[in-house]
Amino acid sequence: MRYLVISAAVLGAIVLIVVLVGWSLPVQHRATGEATLPASPQSVYQLITDVDRFPQWRSSVKSTERLPDSAGKKRFREVGSDGTILYEVDSAVPDQRLVTRIADRSLPFGGSWTFELIPRGDSTTIRITEDGKVYNPVFRFVSRFVFGHTATIEKYLADVRTAVGKK
Repeated sequence: MRYLVISAAVLGAIVLIVVLVGWSLPVQHRATGEATLPASPQSVYQLITDVDRFPQWRSSVKSTERLPDSAGKKRFREVGSDGTILYEVDSAVPDQRLVTRIADRSLPFGGSWTFELIPRGDSTTIRITEDGKVYNPVFRFVSRFVFGHTATIEKYLADVRTAVGKK
């Protein structure tokens, strides 16, 4: 019985520490990653904006659904390893820049992704900047110390590299 009480106390202390550290972390963060791809800005832009084809090349996306525009902005829903997420295109400059934002306020996280396409001769550098928000303190702790803020960007860039390599 004594070991059970000690174990429960230790577990409770760990949870309390995670919550307290999570509360002390800022809600907002910025993370950036980039990769240079052997493709034109036009072909990279086409790849990253063709919502219907995301499940074919993005390893974390199971399905997508285009939705009616809202206030003049394109919207789509992704279903994947992070659950079901509603996105909105904040701005788009073909072959140069794309800004998407999580449009579902019920999630414990949110924010935007800015994709910049920089021509480099026969190649293109794609730079992704995540301006993220993590509302739940436990998720903030996990996002910062377990996964890292760049984990999703790194996975996306790996998927882009693979998709471009198959063309």
